[in-house]
Formats: sequence, structure tokens, C-alpha cells
Amino acid sequence: MRWWKILGLAAFAGVAATGVVVARSERRRRAYTPDEIRTKLRERHATASSPQNPPDA
Repeated sequence: MRWWKILGLAAFAGVAATGVVVARSERRRRAYTPDEIRTKLRERHATASSPQNPPDA
């Protein structure tokens, strides 16, 4: 039964580590100003909607 305790502690540590990663990424995401987000989205849209260069044949 001792391995159940070890497995439970490992699972708890995994959940805690996942929470830390999610919180860190959320802080980074919220650090952007609305103008920065708008600019980045417009750049991505321009890149995605621009025609691709045809391969040389």
C-alpha cells in the first residue's frame, strides 16, 4: 500500500506544477495592452492573408 501514497504524492505534485505553469502563462498574456494585442493580430492577419510565393519550376 505504500506505493499508493507515492503515486498520490506524485499526482499532487503534477497538478501543482501544472497550476504554476498555467498561472505564469496567464500573467504573461495579461501583460499586453489592448493596442499591442490589436497590432499583433493585424500582423498575423496580414501574414496569413498574403499570397504565398509560388515555387519556381
